[in-house]
Amino acid sequence: MSAVPMLLRSILCVLPLLLVGCATSPPARPAPNPDALWGIVQRDCMEATPRASCLAVAASPQRRDVLLKDAHGDYQFLLLPMDRVSGIESPALLRSGAPNYFAAAWQARTHTEQALGRPLPREVASLALNSPHGRSQHQLHIHVDCLRADVLAALQGWRAAIGTRWQPLPGPLRGHVYQARRLPGDLLTANPVRLLADDLAAPGELGQWSLLVAGERAPDGTPGFVMLATQLDPASGNQASAEELQDHACAVLTGADGALERVR
Repeated sequence: MSAVPMLLRSILCVLPLLLVGCATSPPARPAPNPDALWGIVQRDCMEATPRASCLAVAASPQRRDVLLKDAHGDYQFLLLPMDRVSGIESPALLRSGAPNYFAAAWQARTHTEQALGRPLPREVASLALNSPHGRSQHQLHIHVDCLRADVLAALQGWRAAIGTRWQPLPGPLRGHVYQARRLPGDLLTANPVRLLADDLAAPGELGQWSLLVAGERAPDGTPGFVMLATQLDPASGNQASAEELQDHACAVLTGADGALERVR
């Protein structure tokens, strides 16, 4: 038998297997709808009687935001504006009288505590706002959840290196460079986005940055906050998503890594 017929015969034998493989391959996942969160806000939160998915609604001249339960993790919640605000890059956040959405998100941490069914130590509570490069949704949303145990330990170890002005941390977090600064006070009266824009991010470059705010207590018990900011760096794989510092399973409190005793 010549080589050509043998080659054709081999192809005909393999072809059905290839066709079966193609038929059973899972279809490609569709890209997430970047307006899904905004759609939920419009559908469920704008009426006089909001739907159950809106856990809290603040609608006043001073404050217009809603709280939703995130689908990821048992303890994560999202604080969103009732108005159309794309994200950290939005010029609306820097206008005179702009709402301090981080302050509202800090108040919402009680929902994480209720979901945990136990006290949420101040230093474990955290708020994250991702950059456009590190998020899937184009409606501003602040992630309210627990801090990762390793990040908490690092911040406690670097306490003396964190001052009241932005400066790089002594080492990376999750492999990425972060700037840090401390804020005093029990309540988050300062606006973290404004502080980032005024002191660290260049004009027009807020969209390259991501923010995380965590509570803290000084050794004498005085309450305060630690702000962390990271900038987009494709070379190092940093998509400016400070949510990477959060643990949506809250292992630091649920005991998965035995870290509970360290934060009491």
